[in-house]
Amino acid sequence: MCGRFAFYSPSEATAALFGVDGALDVEARYNIAPTQFVAAIRENPEHQRELVMLRWGLVPFWAKDPSIGNRMINARAETVAEKPSYRAAFKHRRCLVLADGYYEWHQDGDVKTPYYISLASGGPFALAALWENWNDKESGESLQTTTLITTAANPFLEPLHHRMPVILQPDTAKVWMSGSKDALEAVTGQTPALRAWPVDRRVNNARNQGADLIDVAGAVIR
Repeated sequence: MCGRFAFYSPSEATAALFGVDGALDVEARYNIAPTQFVAAIRENPEHQRELVMLRWGLVPFWAKDPSIGNRMINARAETVAEKPSYRAAFKHRRCLVLADGYYEWHQDGDVKTPYYISLASGGPFALAALWENWNDKESGESLQTTTLITTAANPFLEPLHHRMPVILQPDTAKVWMSGSKDALEAVTGQTPALRAWPVDRRVNNARNQGADLIDVAGAVIR
């Protein structure tokens, strides 16, 4: 799964990599957690890409209570097209969540060690995601949310964890956003080269922030 990630690159330049002109005031964050707002790219009704902020944890449009989103932070690539919670968004509301890296916890006996995983190049990337719009029937307020798509870990990450998010660069992001039903299968086989290293356990607490959270606390895995 993917339960924490970081995005600290300039949002305007990163969005431009994925075909978006314009910017939002996006704060650099090194420990983004579920229920927080994340920077995402989606298509507007005029089929133009836009940079928006979405709450992490998808709330289906049919949900009675938005709290369901607290446990819908990830959607499995193997079932996302058929599950009632995701299938409408899979067909019509795909998006890209911007990131510089993400965290995964490797379990060795009773010990869980957090690792930070990024592109080998060190550059930003996008995570394949879905978004949804939920309306409160009583107040009329709307809530726009997102979920990240995960897949089986590739050979590089398999020793750390059996799952990983679907990581995209501009070329594969274009395929994902095309809306094709076969796009997800196509892009999961094109994960870019990655690197990983253990980091301090302070990342376990979502209140902790700062660039030092991604400092190397052991050997880099290449």
